[in-house]
Amino acid sequence: MSQGYSLHVRDTNLRAPSTLLGVRLGRACIKHGVSATFIAQQMGVTRQTVYNWFRGAFSPHSSYVLRIEHMIQSLGD
Repeated sequence: MSQGYSLHVRDTNLRAPSTLLGVRLGRACIKHGVSATFIAQQMGVTRQTVYNWFRGAFSPHSSYVLRIEHMIQSLGD
């Protein structure tokens, strides 16, 4: 399920390297219909920052790594 995400966001995420933590988070969010706004609120960052993580443009700061890994696991991916 990918409700709420544009084709551009989904395609960019799919082309990005799956080894990147932010890209993995993006794939889990797209699959489970979790919004970038929700992730941004949970992480205390902007929605644009989350989109940058999703497309692999920026890697999350090390202070977010454990929280992101936990979020990915909680989504079942």
